[in-house]
Amino acid sequence: MKDSTRTRTSREAILDATDRLLARYGYKKMTIEDLANEVGIGKGSVYLHFSSKEEIALSHIDRIIERLKTRLVGISNESGDSVTKLRRMMIDRVMYRFESVQHYTQSLNELLARLRAKLLDRRRRYFEEEAKIFARVIEEGKKSGEFECKDPMETARSIIDATNALLPYSLSVHELGERSEVENKITRIADLLLLGIVSRKQ
Repeated sequence: MKDSTRTRTSREAILDATDRLLARYGYKKMTIEDLANEVGIGKGSVYLHFSSKEEIALSHIDRIIERLKTRLVGISNESGDSVTKLRRMMIDRVMYRFESVQHYTQSLNELLARLRAKLLDRRRRYFEEEAKIFARVIEEGKKSGEFECKDPMETARSIIDATNALLPYSLSVHELGERSEVENKITRIADLLLLGIVSRKQ
């Protein structure tokens, strides 16, 4: 048990260091040696947890999404009406990503340009996994009479597509604007999207 805890702690420390070094140097200039020094471990110890710099950077992005999904599931499981939950999920989906990379000076596309193909494959998977969480809330709202839509999963995918415009992929956080500006934009988009599915009988 202690070994698995230590392994998890070391892995997390490496990913924390990756976040800092991506902001400081960018992916191209970041080295395994930099990571080892940042964590305070030997270079060989990094390879005990990750096979390459590429795997480390992608695992860092995976961790952001896993944490986001945990937040979305948490909101979806709360008591209350589906309209409020769905609205909060849309806003959180954008704002959590924004806050996770707000210390970066480049967009994720620029930062991880060398990993573009693998990153795009992962994004498709991320979006589908997020859509499934949204679809459960939409299905719940449909059953309770709060939402009117034919296919909850297709509706969820449309919500993902519509809110993707405010994610820090193609634009840097600076290009997206101040936090309050991004939050205002996603709130307006969320309210507009909800108008399209909220039952007229409400």
